[in-house]
Amino acid sequence: MNIDTRNQILSVVLGIVIIALSWLLYDSIVTPYQEVKEREAETERVRNRMITLKDALVQYESKYGHFPPTEGGLDSIVTYLSTDSLMVTMGDSLFAQIPPLEYSPESIILAPRSGQRFSYTHVDTTRPPLYLLEDPDSDDTIGSLSRTTMRNAPNWN
Repeated sequence: MNIDTRNQILSVVLGIVIIALSWLLYDSIVTPYQEVKEREAETERVRNRMITLKDALVQYESKYGHFPPTEGGLDSIVTYLSTDSLMVTMGDSLFAQIPPLEYSPESIILAPRSGQRFSYTHVDTTRPPLYLLEDPDSDDTIGSLSRTTMRNAPNWN
């Protein structure tokens, strides 16, 4: 084998190695970044759903004068959203969701990550009455059971 043939073979092999290493470098940078962006988008969807549920709780309170009780409270919200004429007609626009999530009274009480129900606790012994809405998959909450200044306020702001 002469030196020119050997140099051409080495050039082709090294070119392929350079392309493969370039792809590995690109993939090692882009893949973790995409995973972070997907987690951020999922967190945004969860927080949007929690704010939507908070808005439904506030609507319920403004209509009935009190928050639903702890036991069966989220079921009361689903019933309210499914039967109240204003909520049935305006629910899609009042409680818009971030795609791919869609609004439905039954799904508004479910956390998008796991499909588990949000945790809801109501305390009516204080003035004003307080509630706590918690995401089962993270530390995100809305409201407080002890601080009236945190009523209707998310903990991530």
